[in-house]
Amino acid sequence: MAPGTPRSGYPYDGPVPTDGDDTERQPTGPGAPTHAGADTLPPAATEPVGRAPDAGARTAPDGAPDGPAAAPDPGPDGPGPDGVDPEGAGPAQDTEPQETEPHEQRLLHRLLGAGTLTLDATPRARLHGWLWALGVTALAGFLRLWDLGRPHRLVFDETYYVKDAYSLLMRGYEATWGDDPNARFEAGDASMLGTDPAYVVHPPVGKWMIALGIRLGGGVESSAAWRLAAAVCGTLAVLMIARIARRLFASTALGTIAGLFLAVDGQAIVHSRVSLLDPFLMFFALAAFGCLILDREQARRRLAVRAAAVLDSGGPLGWGPALGFRWWRLAAGVLLGLAIGTKWSGLYFLAVFGLLTVLWDATARRTAGVRPWVRATLVKDAVVAFLVMVPTAALTYLASWAGWFATDNGWDRHWAENNPGQGVQWLPPALRSLWSYHQGMWRFHSDLDTPHSYAASPLGWIVQWRPTSYYYPTEVSGLTGDAAQQACGADSCSQAIVAVGNPLIWWAGAAAILVALFWLVRYRDWRAGAVLSGIVAGWLPWFAYAHRTIFTFYTIAFVPWVVLTLVYVLGLLVGPAVEDDAPPRDRRARRWTVAAVGVFVALVVGVGLFFYPVWAGFVIPWQQWHMRMWLPTWV
Repeated sequence: MAPGTPRSGYPYDGPVPTDGDDTERQPTGPGAPTHAGADTLPPAATEPVGRAPDAGARTAPDGAPDGPAAAPDPGPDGPGPDGVDPEGAGPAQDTEPQETEPHEQRLLHRLLGAGTLTLDATPRARLHGWLWALGVTALAGFLRLWDLGRPHRLVFDETYYVKDAYSLLMRGYEATWGDDPNARFEAGDASMLGTDPAYVVHPPVGKWMIALGIRLGGGVESSAAWRLAAAVCGTLAVLMIARIARRLFASTALGTIAGLFLAVDGQAIVHSRVSLLDPFLMFFALAAFGCLILDREQARRRLAVRAAAVLDSGGPLGWGPALGFRWWRLAAGVLLGLAIGTKWSGLYFLAVFGLLTVLWDATARRTAGVRPWVRATLVKDAVVAFLVMVPTAALTYLASWAGWFATDNGWDRHWAENNPGQGVQWLPPALRSLWSYHQGMWRFHSDLDTPHSYAASPLGWIVQWRPTSYYYPTEVSGLTGDAAQQACGADSCSQAIVAVGNPLIWWAGAAAILVALFWLVRYRDWRAGAVLSGIVAGWLPWFAYAHRTIFTFYTIAFVPWVVLTLVYVLGLLVGPAVEDDAPPRDRRARRWTVAAVGVFVALVVGVGLFFYPVWAGFVIPWQQWHMRMWLPTWV
């Protein structure tokens, strides 16, 4: 590629395939290349019958992950399949003769792209896709599980959630603990657990997850057991993002990098080693996102097969075929219900992901040649998506309160009986009591404005401007003389758990968000919208609550999408593979770009290992702690 040549769309390793969610605004004017419209099916392949068309992505060397996969072809602005504009503007102009290609094959290429179609084409590709993902997951597991019980103290809000989780195990509801219970609880004594209900302001799913870890990990005496569920979910999140990114970008290499970045991010590590609710919110939201990525591919395959059958029979496509029951979409609804059952901010993920999956359906129908694609999507897809996802999430959320329903002593459990004539009268007493309880929870969250030294504006979250310090015990920082020498080998020591993300990931990620926004608006690349969706759901709503006491550690909910956005832009930088007959200058340029990206990845890993002691609560010399406080706002 000569200097100054426009590079549009998303990078791939070969001839640009097609994907109907992507739009490129191509150069125009004298000398500009001619491009087919977005919804024009690609010309028929001239290869022998039975041979697969060009994959559009070169196979990586044996033993290495494949490179970035296919980029968007012109998207849904052009004429539709068979030369018909999707809005009925008339036949598309096509002056070049084209051979006939089976409708199903053409539609699959248009709807999914060659990269996706060939991603798992061979057993070797499938094996590498799993091996590289499992490799970065093993690293993540080591960083999260190593000495998980350090410190054997209730850290930050563990004082609420761990004890509430144990209460759920013992009582079925959150009960009170009396005065100053922490020291005895840390010593393994839970005898001060009472029977009076405690007023808690978060749903129970995250606490049930912590309770499961306590049950399986050795009981209340083990601080590792307190954190086991968070560590397991944090490790599995790395496996999920590696597989999701591989599917999203049609590239094992980019999937591996995404998993590696999440494995060495500080927010992800800290919240896998401390039992708060937010890491479970992230886990369920990411799992739901992965389900919708799979649903998108499955639905488009169905659309290609069913639309091709109609076209092959000579019938009109009309509004396009129905796509059948979408099990992955149902699974996403369940997972989003669990996310909401962990923290109410999961509602934003339900709203954003619900809109996203319907938009994917709309672009699929338009790409397939459905002329009234807006009406068809509203009737055939949007209503069904709402009826599948929203009631499923609502029922899952309601089921998460089963322990509260089963008990006679949960907070406000018998509010309706004690307050006849009040509340929502058409509800049965148990649900009326739960609704009253939720109203009180909402008032608490809306009015929370207690000053806190680590409260942070959401504007600074994306660059980790004011991270939250979870743990800095004075019994370590106050050591002097021989005691300090024995503890850390220096005159003064520190032991810290600071919930700050990997600076390179977050600072580069902040810039990557701007690039992805540009690519979304300029080229309408569906991948840009996908990677930004979790940031929209997990970050933007908090600006409406900036008056509240809120914290930077809430960013754990959307850290996977910061990682995905950064990896997406790294893929743009690497660009498509250069053909063997390309000018030497182009080959050298790509080699240098790949090398630069490799250096950046190595730096991210190095910075992660450098910060690990203040993420994992190591006792280190004070100077070593201070070296890691890169900004004055981090102290």
